Amino acid sequence: MADIDNLLNQIAAQETQLQDTEFLAPCVQGGKVRTSVANLIYTFTPQPSDFEGWGIFRPVDEKMAEVVEEASLPQLAEYMNLLKPLRLRLAYPLRSLTWLAYPINESDMQQRLSMVKPVPVHLVSDGAAFEPIIARFDGTAFWFDQIDRRAEPQPTEQLREQLEQVTLPDQVRFAGMTPEMLTVYELVLQQTPAYQQREQHRRQAREAGGAGGAEGAEGAEGAGGAERTDEQQLRDALQMGGGRLRTFRDRGEFWQVEWTTRDRERHTSAIAKGDLTVISSGICLSGCDRDFDLQSLVGVIEARS
Repeated sequence: MADIDNLLNQIAAQETQLQDTEFLAPCVQGGKVRTSVANLIYTFTPQPSDFEGWGIFRPVDEKMAEVVEEASLPQLAEYMNLLKPLRLRLAYPLRSLTWLAYPINESDMQQRLSMVKPVPVHLVSDGAAFEPIIARFDGTAFWFDQIDRRAEPQPTEQLREQLEQVTLPDQVRFAGMTPEMLTVYELVLQQTPAYQQREQHRRQAREAGGAGGAEGAEGAEGAGGAERTDEQQLRDALQMGGGRLRTFRDRGEFWQVEWTTRDRERHTSAIAKGDLTVISSGICLSGCDRDFDLQSLVGVIEARS
């Protein structure tokens, strides 16, 4: 009986401590916030529900926490110093303040995090395509810290010039270019209307030449050039994000793609043929499936797990 009383008293003390606690936390659009009190992890829905940014929160109850104020720069700096830094280069926005980014140094990312892939970076308050940044990793997600002011500005300018000319990746050449820069360039290029229109014209030309649709990755092995090209597009997009293609099927306006994450978690997604944007991810993305493409979907799903 004494043990039960002690447990009840402990729970009551923790609830009192929780209500008296203010904590700093990041919050993405439509997301939740977390904190640890007395070695217990609490997850809250923020109030107001549309808050996005770094805030100081106070629990209202065990499910909701209100925003007291936005975090100050000194508070944010102190928080960031607790997390692992990583140099990345921004590619393109996924939704709201979340961008897709790629490591500036693949070896560094591999050594620090045992992975190399494009990753979503949240709460990007400053930046543009090809901008080098410093992000912080909390073990689950990447958070924008600052623009990397020490990086040379010339590569960013060169990449933007090549993008304006819609230069194909295999023709991009300039002094100081690295394989990582070329990967970011390809990620960004594939989002441009000019590139997508060019690829659409190429597909139409192949179809006019009598090429048929692919029925699956297995059947594509011995089929014509168009099938191999479709398979390779899907395979390359998934590999660039860290995933792996299993099979795909032609469903008319879209591909039904079966694929796995780096951890071999299986997913089936509907992917638009024109630009490989996500029609249906196969998981709940709060109605924002079309904000992502096949490459970025891999990182988004892995970040949620």
